Amino acid sequence: MRIDEILASGGPVFSFEFFPPKTDAGERNLYAALSELKTLEPSFVSVTYGAGGSTREKTIEIVKRIREEYGLEAMAHFTCVGATVPELRSTLDEMRGAGIDNVLALRGDPPAGQEVWTATEGGLEFSRELVELISGDYPFAIGAACFPETHIHASSPEDDLAHLAEKVSAGVDFLITQLFLDNAMYFDFVERARKAGIAVPIIPGVMPITKVGQIERMAKMCGSTIPQELHRELHARGDDPEAVLDFGVAYATLQCAELLAAGAPGIHFYTLNRSPATRAILSALKLAKPWEKAVYPGSISSPSATRGEPSAAS
Repeated sequence: MRIDEILASGGPVFSFEFFPPKTDAGERNLYAALSELKTLEPSFVSVTYGAGGSTREKTIEIVKRIREEYGLEAMAHFTCVGATVPELRSTLDEMRGAGIDNVLALRGDPPAGQEVWTATEGGLEFSRELVELISGDYPFAIGAACFPETHIHASSPEDDLAHLAEKVSAGVDFLITQLFLDNAMYFDFVERARKAGIAVPIIPGVMPITKVGQIERMAKMCGSTIPQELHRELHARGDDPEAVLDFGVAYATLQCAELLAAGAPGIHFYTLNRSPATRAILSALKLAKPWEKAVYPGSISSPSATRGEPSAAS
């Protein structure tokens, strides 16, 4: 089923992101996490595409298996790195033939060891061009990434938002944000996006904190801010991994509850191929149903919405 149709059916959507493992042990871990998270009935799951398109075949293989063996809707990430237009079309043809309905269109990261992104000869340079290619000739629902704290290579927040508006106009059906740890960043971004005429659903991406060093590395890589108070609380528990995990689950649960109460269309969990933290958070959310007890009088899910000021987890 197309994700834009799932989003239009009402109620929040919950989704999980996985990456193709590099080892047999990693693969066992991935499918164990899938088995455990399946019981939470996610709206969909997504599978990333390695740097330089390095996991193309593995990504498609995992998406096929998730659909066929686990009965879950799955979305394949898809980049234009390291491929000519005919090669991109060949991969899209394979996805269509496999019955895949959803694609997350990304420019992609450079191959390992290459710091500067360079378009492949005979390929595409911008994610907007990839969206145009897909929307023009293929039946997929198209998702794209967005960055509440601005893409690390953008010249300004305004420029970043202008490029995002171009992508959406080219055929994007929904957006998923990069991770953020301060809800105010998401609320502000959605407000700016709506003013720029971007009307598609914007699903917040949340990464549960399980390890201090890990979240610090991920935040730095993505250009995401760790609020000072959160940084202090994490380091106060730095020598107690279990305490960090407990606090991280509590923080993410509050973060997600506030987002849903404010009208966010759902939550996309960056699982890092592990299930316990995500299971705890989503189980609590499904019990509490914060989307039914809205704190704010408006909704941030539509361009005409209004919102109150964020409080918890911000």
